Amino acid sequence: SLLEVSWEALENAGMVPAIGSRAGVFIGISSNDYSQQLFTRDISAIDAYLATGNSHSTAAGRLSYSLGFTGASVAIDTACSSSLVAVHLACQSLRNQECEFAIAGGVNRIISPEFSINFSQARMLAADGRCKTFDASADGFGRAEGCGVIVLKRLADAIADQDNILAVICGSAINQDGRSSGLTVPNGPAQVQVIRQALQNAGLDPAEVGYLEAHGTGTALGDPIELNAIGSVFANSHSIDRPLQIGSVKTNLGHLEAAAGIAGLIKVVLALQHQEIPPHLHLQTPTPHVDWDRLPLNVATRRTPQPLQVAGVSSFGFSGTNAHVVLGAYQAEPASIESVLSEISAADRPLHLLTLSAKTPAALRELTDRYAEHLAAHPDRPLADVCFSANTGRSQFAHRLCCIASSTEDCRSQLAAFAKGDAIANIFISDNLAEADGWRSIWVNVAEKYLRGEAIDWAQFEQTVRRRVTLPTYPFQQQRYWFDRSAKKAIRSWGKSSIWRDLLPFISRIESANSLPPFLPNIKFQVR
Repeated sequence: SLLEVSWEALENAGMVPAIGSRAGVFIGISSNDYSQQLFTRDISAIDAYLATGNSHSTAAGRLSYSLGFTGASVAIDTACSSSLVAVHLACQSLRNQECEFAIAGGVNRIISPEFSINFSQARMLAADGRCKTFDASADGFGRAEGCGVIVLKRLADAIADQDNILAVICGSAINQDGRSSGLTVPNGPAQVQVIRQALQNAGLDPAEVGYLEAHGTGTALGDPIELNAIGSVFANSHSIDRPLQIGSVKTNLGHLEAAAGIAGLIKVVLALQHQEIPPHLHLQTPTPHVDWDRLPLNVATRRTPQPLQVAGVSSFGFSGTNAHVVLGAYQAEPASIESVLSEISAADRPLHLLTLSAKTPAALRELTDRYAEHLAAHPDRPLADVCFSANTGRSQFAHRLCCIASSTEDCRSQLAAFAKGDAIANIFISDNLAEADGWRSIWVNVAEKYLRGEAIDWAQFEQTVRRRVTLPTYPFQQQRYWFDRSAKKAIRSWGKSSIWRDLLPFISRIESANSLPPFLPNIKFQVR
């Protein structure tokens, strides 16, 4: 999932990964459930890929390897704050000119029951599986899995590249609880300090913050500590009459652990974009362990339209590492009269060429269907922007398709026909189009070159700055790869491999011995 979501993030950013790019990869990851499953098998089932398939370092390293990135590649494990720490480190790397852009995020998968049992024994999990953050009934968190990835650039570079900027990271900070009343017990003063440090790094006053996405796991101990810490930071800048809006995405999604911070950050980005705070769930009776009449805070329990310019997001690891990121809404510079006139002129172009590609015919047909549905859902989206974004912001693969159309609806109908199997050609041209000042013949020539696999210089066809728009991402044709718990079956399937032929006598000796060799643990594992 990490590979797929990272690719989707790059496509959403309209970026084509180039081998040798000085790009950084910063991934928060803390669980090792899959390796536990592998180790429940017989020792004879261990293959050559166990280490590279389970090492946390490889989660980031495989991304860099697959995409050809040469910047810093780091896996971060600070438990629940891992992914927000990853964002902070990515920002530091960008500021230090160590990379051109960065991928940052986190991933969490729940495959084995052992940690759920451990968390339950430690009374960390909610009986009903829900995070009832800030509520009197808060009795722990509900585990969740997922993956989130963002693409980061220095603001000046993103503006110069005409990227679709979703939000701006104004500042960030990380710190540690140090000695508290317990290893996993939150430290209120440390939380206060990390928020203040992030605001100071952003050069912002607490009064400018309109919303704060809390860590908010929903524990009877942790929630009051965090609420009081937030109240301390914003006590002088907000009031009961003008409270700071707060919430926690964990009430909506559950606790994504290593990916929790990036989930909260993505929620804040969406809130800044839509100028609306989504509802915080499961709050019936506010926790009695804080003085709500004193705290200048309001939990947003319903959709709350609000003109947001600055918002913060917190993430705290149970080992004591805290992170806070301050984000701001992005406001583009007003377009000049010349660029507006140029765009109007370009919009008068009668025909546009859309190119799509995939690695397999099935993927191409599914991608075409996604585009048809997307254009149906966004009929007012300029076809010129759609074509520019697709032609320049996607990697090109062997199986290709071209569509020459005069309107968004015209393009949608052609793509829908291909997706349904009503057409088998790889180039579509509407029959009712006139020569249109030669554009038809120009695009036919370009399409034929594209279908032959030639690289197209799209810049020569654009006389103005185009707007990058969000488009469907690649339809991965997923296949199942799962291990076989039977060691004997594994031996038979690997029997043709020379390395396993060499090891078979050794494995046989282990199986026939009354006890395991001294260098192996004499423990029997039950296969679930």
